[in-house]
Amino acid sequence: MIRRAVHLTYKAARRVVVGVVGSTVVLIGIVMLVTPGPALVVIPVGLAILSIEFAWARQWLKRLRESISNRSSNNFRNRAEAHRDRATSD
Repeated sequence: MIRRAVHLTYKAARRVVVGVVGSTVVLIGIVMLVTPGPALVVIPVGLAILSIEFAWARQWLKRLRESISNRSSNNFRNRAEAHRDRATSD
């Protein structure tokens, strides 16, 4: 019975610590959106910390990764088309 109580206490404490640390990092990243700092790096790090324990943070992080991937591939595609247009017009 004591082992079970210790296990539940450990699990709850870990969840609280991960929640507090991850939330703090995300909030610092949000503050960095309006102040100088690498907000676009800090916010995903905070979500990664939160995703250790929370499924909703895992989903947000997945959407963020997909969004970044889509934007970078679109940017690459646009740059390649512009380069091809310049190369063929010469």
